[in-house]
Amino acid sequence: MKKISVSLSGHQTSVSLEPEFFDVLQKLAIQQNKSVASIIKSIDESRNPDSNLSSETRVWILKQILKTSK
Repeated sequence: MKKISVSLSGHQTSVSLEPEFFDVLQKLAIQQNKSVASIIKSIDESRNPDSNLSSETRVWILKQILKTSK
């Protein structure tokens, strides 16, 4: 697992992703001209507070891949 530390709303948190997910997240960030941290912040802002940020990040990555494969 790869831990990504980010500051969200003034507090530190981390997201744990398998290396394969992290690699795709980095590639998507480059393609979208965004930082990994800004993508995670966006995911955090739009998720249900009861859901897990790491899981939501994996789902976001999957949705991005599915969008580009259409």
